[in-house]
Amino acid sequence: MRKLFFCFGLVLGLIQGLSAQKSSQINVEYADFSDINQTEIPDALLLRGNVRVSHEGVVFTCNKAYFFQKENYIKAFGDVQMVQGDTLFLNSKYAEYNGKVKQAFATGNVVMRSPEATLVTDTINFDRNVQEAFYNSFGTITNKENTLKSKSGRYYAKEKKFRFLTAVTITNPKYTIKSNHLDYYTNSGHSYLFGPSTITSKENYIYTEKGFYDTKKNLAHFLRKSYIKYKDRRIEGDSLYYDRNREYASATNNVKITDSINKGLIKGHYAEIFRNLKKQTDSIMITKRAVAITLVEQDSMYVHGKKMLITGKPGERIVRGFKNVRFYKTDMSGKCDSIHSDQKKALTKLIGKPILWNYDNQMTGDVMHLIGNNKTEKLDSLKVLNNAFIVSKDTLGTGYNQVKGQNLYGKFKDNKLYEVDVIKNTEVVYYMRNDQHELIGINKNVSSKINMTLDKNTIDTITFFNTVDGDIYPEKDLPENARKLRGFIWRGDERIKSKDDIFPPEENELDAKIQAQRKAEMAKEDKPLTPRKETLDYDKNNPKPVVK
Repeated sequence: MRKLFFCFGLVLGLIQGLSAQKSSQINVEYADFSDINQTEIPDALLLRGNVRVSHEGVVFTCNKAYFFQKENYIKAFGDVQMVQGDTLFLNSKYAEYNGKVKQAFATGNVVMRSPEATLVTDTINFDRNVQEAFYNSFGTITNKENTLKSKSGRYYAKEKKFRFLTAVTITNPKYTIKSNHLDYYTNSGHSYLFGPSTITSKENYIYTEKGFYDTKKNLAHFLRKSYIKYKDRRIEGDSLYYDRNREYASATNNVKITDSINKGLIKGHYAEIFRNLKKQTDSIMITKRAVAITLVEQDSMYVHGKKMLITGKPGERIVRGFKNVRFYKTDMSGKCDSIHSDQKKALTKLIGKPILWNYDNQMTGDVMHLIGNNKTEKLDSLKVLNNAFIVSKDTLGTGYNQVKGQNLYGKFKDNKLYEVDVIKNTEVVYYMRNDQHELIGINKNVSSKINMTLDKNTIDTITFFNTVDGDIYPEKDLPENARKLRGFIWRGDERIKSKDDIFPPEENELDAKIQAQRKAEMAKEDKPLTPRKETLDYDKNNPKPVVK
């Protein structure tokens, strides 16, 4: 027995002596038993029991090993472990290591651990020269926050990064990420997505083809064909920022927010969205060529404001627009300083110098209310409060039909204004024509109330009530200056005739600039995102506490 230990000591001494002469030689530190059998394993040293070998900062332990000294190569069997400092631990049933090229291979219940994460797979290769490990045999990576599963992957030890170029899934208690190209940094939890990728949770579904997601802070930034989809909304934009903890999102350039329940669409070049999941409410602020589009009986209403706010529950939305509000619908258009539309009450208020065109009729007043019918989804009535004034051009001549009063109340039929009541201090100038469209006189009078019916957007009948004072004048007997009521202003040149007219020139210029930038960006070669400075400097900015 003493001879055996003596011989084993001589063998270890010889090996260690060789190791001292060559720094790249694998060093056998310990084994319960060693033997050389040229018949069974030519040119190999057989090591058994508590085997421990090292090579340039890496320590291997196992139950049995074949050490090929000439090749500087070792095969390890049973409870194999490779330890590199305090940063990398690799366990397996079998492993091989080449000291000349510093490359390792491990298979059989492979477990690779770092302080930040653990990888479980069947087979792995590790190149110490570049500090990279890769596997092609399905793997599961776990850390405190997430579980990652992929068909293959590569680990960069220096960067503490996994790269996946085939199907990978990150599972978190709050969401699931799926991608075919993902870089995941184990220390920071930062994920970089490239190519078609999805993030699914109870609250929403996210799609992107280029993006960043901080799995620790639940912050994200998405580019290229990205959108966030809720049960009732879909948010798109060239650039999306998302904070899951606050349920806040912002979108920049070519923003489009689709409301699937209310059949509405909001567009612009910058938007912010807040959601209250408990109350099931949300709020949206949108600006930079903002427009809200709603469907009204197979026709779209376009509303623009320099800034627009949309708040409330589905079915109870409130839309507000500020500064130079303009709107357009096939049979109606107008503008005002601000607008307030309450979906539940079906009430839209035009506030601040409002003007409304319904076909050929121009209406003005201090305040206007458009009232709808939620059951029929059609316009029901109109109120013009204080200084109501309705003007339309005479169908054949150069004059103007005018009705003026304190308040105006109109009724719609199939979204067309068909009856109007003007009350209190009413005045009229009306060009009367016969069935042959010949002018028979100009009716100018005052009364306490006027009722008008309209047919095909022209006045069909006009009825005066109480204290009528006036007459029908032949055209030659009524001077030009008497044919216009006090306060008359014809604003036909301001009329909004298309959906494109709702935008001021400066916002169209901004849109053209953004579209040109987007076209140039899309023409460039699509590449993955460059890692952020906060990712690369994470360990430096988040040092581990020193244990005393």
